[in-house]
Amino acid sequence: MELKLIRKPVWLRVRAPSGENYTKVKQSLRSLDLHTVCEEARCPNISECWGTGTATIMIMGNICSRGCRFCAVNSGKPVLLDTDEPERVANAIKEWGLRYVVITSVCRDDLKDGGAEHIAKTIKAIKVLCPKIIVESLIPDFRGNEDSIKKVIESKPEVISHNIETVLRLTPKVRDARASYEQSLLVLKKIKNIDSTIYTKSSIMLGLGENEQEIIQTIKDLRSVGVNVLTMGQYLQPDPKYLPVVEYITPEKFNWLRKIADQMGFTYVASGPLVRSSYRAGEFFVEKIASNHG
Repeated sequence: MELKLIRKPVWLRVRAPSGENYTKVKQSLRSLDLHTVCEEARCPNISECWGTGTATIMIMGNICSRGCRFCAVNSGKPVLLDTDEPERVANAIKEWGLRYVVITSVCRDDLKDGGAEHIAKTIKAIKVLCPKIIVESLIPDFRGNEDSIKKVIESKPEVISHNIETVLRLTPKVRDARASYEQSLLVLKKIKNIDSTIYTKSSIMLGLGENEQEIIQTIKDLRSVGVNVLTMGQYLQPDPKYLPVVEYITPEKFNWLRKIADQMGFTYVASGPLVRSSYRAGEFFVEKIASNHG
């Protein structure tokens, strides 16, 4: 059966990346041999975020050990860890003058701790050079390993995020077989159990074929494990080899879902077609709450 392509609606039209700060960050990334998930995952908000002092740095290479069917990051055999990377990342962030940085990574199932030690070293290096910056660590699931989760927590990021990505029913279709809905919830729960003062965050992609009841159940599940910040955005197909878009969700529906989530007691909810896990993260209320952290 031939899949019918759905025309992209007007509210998803995005201008090509441009601007002085965008160019500055891009040139710096090349010279320092660093990667951002903004570029690797082809995020539509790249120039807006880079222009307002927020960036998402992707460490531990740009080849992921997993192969999720929604993600444009290359999958395969990951590269050897670069021991100088934490310092290079910290220097870049200082140079860019960022106010809020998200440190994420490819999945590294080839490493015993999933790369947790490397993530922690990177966060610590940033804190030394940029003591006023707010750091969010967007972590893989580490296969649920509590010691790995503890390593990241002990490096003292203000926010730890881990994305559930989609509803329970669609998880096997959307995510790599090593990832599971239950494991993601468990990781988020463990973070709170280890340090209840850390703000936790998660993200849901919509438009993959989920229904309203499933979305609301996912929101409830995230809140039940103490998640503070929730983002919801439209899934966009990176190219034809990835999962197709089943539905384009209207801005009105995103707003309706935001109101439902707000009533459940999240500290902050961002919901809209172009919202991504790290979309203008420093602009959102999470900056205010994290600034009062501790």
